[in-house]
Amino acid sequence: MNDKKMLISTVLIVLLTVTNAYAERIKDITTLAGVRDNPLIGYGLVVGLDGTGDKTTQAPFTAQSFRSMLNKLGVAIPEGSNFQLKNVAAVTIHGNLPAFAKPGQKMDITVASIANSKSLRGGSLLMAPLKGVDGNIYAIAQGELVVGGFGTEGRDGSKVTINIPSSGRIPNGAIVERAVSNAFTSSDHLIFNLNRADFTTARRIAENINEMLGPDIARAMDASSVRVTAPMDMDQRVSYMSLLENITVNPGEAPARVVINSRTGTIVVGKHVTVAASAVTHGSLTVTVTESNEVSQPNAFGEGQTVVVPETEEVTVTQENNKMFELRGSTTLDEIVRAVNEVGAAPGDLMAILEALKQAGALEADLIVI
Repeated sequence: MNDKKMLISTVLIVLLTVTNAYAERIKDITTLAGVRDNPLIGYGLVVGLDGTGDKTTQAPFTAQSFRSMLNKLGVAIPEGSNFQLKNVAAVTIHGNLPAFAKPGQKMDITVASIANSKSLRGGSLLMAPLKGVDGNIYAIAQGELVVGGFGTEGRDGSKVTINIPSSGRIPNGAIVERAVSNAFTSSDHLIFNLNRADFTTARRIAENINEMLGPDIARAMDASSVRVTAPMDMDQRVSYMSLLENITVNPGEAPARVVINSRTGTIVVGKHVTVAASAVTHGSLTVTVTESNEVSQPNAFGEGQTVVVPETEEVTVTQENNKMFELRGSTTLDEIVRAVNEVGAAPGDLMAILEALKQAGALEADLIVI
């Protein structure tokens, strides 16, 4: 026990003395394999709506669910009864069960209409089970909805809607009924998966862990995973994990990339992007056609009809004479931006220039179009 305390104290002192403005904690750039959230889904009824519920003629399953609920509560409904449930809506319920969640703890849930309910504002979700992908019940949901959207409409069909009133949240709206096991307690090692696969980062993580905790403790498996030997005792493993996730690492720099969003015109140029010696010019050809509408009217006693006839008045062609600009060899990011700004190229023009540079072999970077 004394050796264990001494080891923890020594590592903490080393962690406190190591300061690097560019370093990242392991917990910020990796995730622990097997430790994750688990999605849950359910179906239920929201009641108490102000006339904005489902139209049962178009959503018969709402009335079926309502009838089934009343039968379970001991209320007998005559066969053939026709419901007009203006204040009830059928909804889906979903949420993520956090890792290490224990029975009795609470989790947030999202509720959304699945029929034609116009708004869930003011509604209450009745008790509904939440199931996992294996079909088992892991939580029970119930509570008052918090709806951020709002909508209203007039008799003439005009309406105003702010955000989405047909969905809402219930903070702490579900109680966990069953825990989900994970790999944290079932193995003699831990595996850290990098958020961004990189061989340099994986190597540095393993080296920093071995430097602080001893040789052969960590081993980089590939570009996205690092395997670390861990004690089996749970008390020691929790303390051990606390030390590991706070070790700082200098992540490897991302590869040279230029990302172009063709829909929004957004262009992001990475730090290590360079351009070989090249000369670029970019001009545009504009054709303008001016038309007017003339009215053709027959004689007073003619049998023809009055029609509108388009007539072309003028056709002009304009071509911009943009100057050619030079990009020197090993041009840096700052020089690329300065050259483009001097020419005054728009985002659409810059996309064409970058694509042409890539085709010419002058752009030394990956060109990614999304």
